[in-house]
Amino acid sequence: MRKLFTACVALVIMATGAVAANLGDDGLHKAPWMRDTFKDLSEDLAEANAEGKRLMVIIEQRGCIYCTKMHEEVFPIDEIAAYIEENYFVVQINMFGDIEVTDFDGEALPEKEMVRKWGALFTPMILFFPTEVEDGVSAGKAAVATMPGAFGRYTTFNMLNWVVEEGYDADEGFQRYHARKFAEQSK
Repeated sequence: MRKLFTACVALVIMATGAVAANLGDDGLHKAPWMRDTFKDLSEDLAEANAEGKRLMVIIEQRGCIYCTKMHEEVFPIDEIAAYIEENYFVVQINMFGDIEVTDFDGEALPEKEMVRKWGALFTPMILFFPTEVEDGVSAGKAAVATMPGAFGRYTTFNMLNWVVEEGYDADEGFQRYHARKFAEQSK
């Protein structure tokens, strides 16, 4: 019976395209679309722009059940994983990490202090950035949108699209955009 159950679970995973999230040495989930950078946000933004992508910073922590939900149930969805890969330059920050991060304003702090500076209280917290950030502005102020916590397939996919489409500069806020897109996707 146990073999049958294991075979059924494996079949469901293969059919949905879901892949179990890999954990790194730091205990954080590692996705193939994440970038390993020096965590200098100005350099990361320049590299994202050079690739024609948007900079996205995802703040996570070891043992975060909501991070696990996103990495096991939402990010592996083929449509979402492909969209992130095609449109985003993703940098991961450890909420309690010690790796130095250089903010857009030039201040360099360990990850845990930078996260505190930005006011991030929960994980996952995703910050989306414009293609240009004014000198002297911190990432916490420069973000054009934030996504705090775990969300489902449609909210996540629609937020990713809304940022790429620069909906934050349009008359239609995210909630209206999401409601319209969700209605279209549910047909």
